Amino acid sequence: MRILVLGGTRFFGIPMVEDLLDRGHEVTIATRGNTPDDFGDSVGRIYFDRHDENSIIASVAGTHYDVIIDKIAYCSNDIRKIMEHADCDKYIYMSSTAVYESKGINTTEEDFDGTSGELIWCDRQDYPYDVVKRQAEYALWQKYPEKNWIAVRYPFVSGRNDYTMRLWFYVEHVLKQIPMKVDNLDAHISFIKSDEAGKFLSFLVDKDYKGAVNGSSKGTVSIREILDYLERGTGYRAVLRDDGDPAPYNGESENSINTDKAESLGFRFSNLDEWLYDLLDYYIDAAHESMLGLSGSMD
Repeated sequence: MRILVLGGTRFFGIPMVEDLLDRGHEVTIATRGNTPDDFGDSVGRIYFDRHDENSIIASVAGTHYDVIIDKIAYCSNDIRKIMEHADCDKYIYMSSTAVYESKGINTTEEDFDGTSGELIWCDRQDYPYDVVKRQAEYALWQKYPEKNWIAVRYPFVSGRNDYTMRLWFYVEHVLKQIPMKVDNLDAHISFIKSDEAGKFLSFLVDKDYKGAVNGSSKGTVSIREILDYLERGTGYRAVLRDDGDPAPYNGESENSINTDKAESLGFRFSNLDEWLYDLLDYYIDAAHESMLGLSGSMD
């Protein structure tokens, strides 16, 4: 299949593209050209500015793709620009579980109704993240219901090359004894492993499915459990204070994500505890090496 990937040069876009290539697909990556990649001649490349509609038109006009995978759309205007100007048989949009306004235990795809709610044509900076992601889905559900699309809803994605550095924040603050403020210490929350987040997007390109689908590792973890593990692994106690640095995942309510639809298509997600603690060990080792290197440079 001929596949155009919007945003495939970092984080879980990398295992996604690798899996597409392993499956024998012809892949073209569309980027602004700011992030280098290691795919060499195995992929084609086009360059455009996602925020410049004329740039998009010039880059995709006259070319048909079997599938477009869009990892970098945030808002309704991002959806519109691709839907109006790109020619494809299927569009896969990386959405988010942030669309669920009342995310809770066993959250299913039906807990967000994209056919209701007011569609507002907006840009990324116009509203908070959760609002613009809802507006992006409103555009799909309400403006383009006849199109063949999938909205993939992920919780927090984590892995070794996570540029958001959210789990790293906890490791660093524990090791360096930096105070942090955590407002949901005992709330169990959901994650997905970055490799699986990429591979699930690749998996969907030839599946007969339309609409929203959740992706998530099985199981949940609380910030208290993460901190307890870090304290055992580092020998340091977490410093929790109301005037500390605001921690990632603050405000996240207790939740778990139902993945029955994804698994009915044949994809199996790993258990959270199969990879999360190994990742924390990796971060602990990396933090120790960083601190040792800093200490050595000061000697």
